[in-house]
Amino acid sequence: MSLKLVPTPEQSAKLGALSVVFAHACSAIVPLVVAHRCWNRVALHHLAYYALRERFPALGSQMACNAIHRVASAYKALKAHRGLAKDQPVPAIGFDCAAVHYDHRTYTLRETRVSLFTLEGREAVPFVCGRHQANLLASGRPKEGELLCRKGQWFLNLVLELPDREPVPEGGVLGVDVGENTLAATSSGKVFGGGTLRFERDRYLAHRRRLQSNGSRAAKRTLRTVSGRERRHVEHVNHEVSQAIVQEARRLHVREIRLEDLTGIRARIRAGRRVRTRLHRWAFRQLQGFVAYKAEALGLSVVFVNPAYTSQRCSACGAIGKRDKHRFSCLCGNRRHADVNAAANIAGFAEPIGTARAVVNQPVFAHYASA
Repeated sequence: MSLKLVPTPEQSAKLGALSVVFAHACSAIVPLVVAHRCWNRVALHHLAYYALRERFPALGSQMACNAIHRVASAYKALKAHRGLAKDQPVPAIGFDCAAVHYDHRTYTLRETRVSLFTLEGREAVPFVCGRHQANLLASGRPKEGELLCRKGQWFLNLVLELPDREPVPEGGVLGVDVGENTLAATSSGKVFGGGTLRFERDRYLAHRRRLQSNGSRAAKRTLRTVSGRERRHVEHVNHEVSQAIVQEARRLHVREIRLEDLTGIRARIRAGRRVRTRLHRWAFRQLQGFVAYKAEALGLSVVFVNPAYTSQRCSACGAIGKRDKHRFSCLCGNRRHADVNAAANIAGFAEPIGTARAVVNQPVFAHYASA
């Protein structure tokens, strides 16, 4: 969760000074990571701690440890997303405006204020939050946090440890098929269209291209103004759709939601540049993540299944049918929305579907997502 801080001008200057020194400390650790190919937090601590304390004495011992943690986490994320080949040099990550990492030793959360470490001692900074954030704070335990400045406004992003909900003991299964033209479709027949969002994203893209090709000072200023607007809009839509899906699951009293495992789908796309550009901006993983955490917060389990043949197979008889845009038809007489048919297949893949088989070999479909 994110807390909006309301510091005084003096407190804002102190937070800014800490942010600059913290970024310099992170940058000083990077050459050690590159030279030793080391991003293990404990090993990197032995390599960098004493030199860091000598070079940045005002940073303090615990904040120096936090800087090492920040750099190690950044390289672990780089390795997870892009990979770090053993025969290639380790790239240098820039920390010009690094978020300041806080732990329970460097900040204390009170009712309406948060005590933050600065280079000149602790500062009790007021914060504001909405009803949702207040409920989370009341029910969860704050863990680590990240202090960052965005467009002149300070935020403290906190990790909260929430108590586990008791899993729903019994109920049915709800399958969810995600797509671009149709954002999501459930096996119960609920369809969330994506045409409006697709049009708006294309409009944002065209606007950015016009401003970038202009290159004037006013165009660059406008680019900074509209920066992040599309991302925030897509995130808002995904929150609304995921909330509606979870509410549909509650209405049907299901115990499990099944989603497609779309890992590596972008690498498998074979299409023209325009289609690839549009599909690479498809935020399916964000939508699935929103559905997963909201469902688990209510005690519903989430399972990811192999999506192979979900769009081609008939959910009624299991044979390969015919799909024409949003219409699916089968020789057995099944006629329904193609994405709803795919969602029904997703809901039934982990269970026996009868004796009818398609004319192709079928793999074992269901597998559980790792925690």
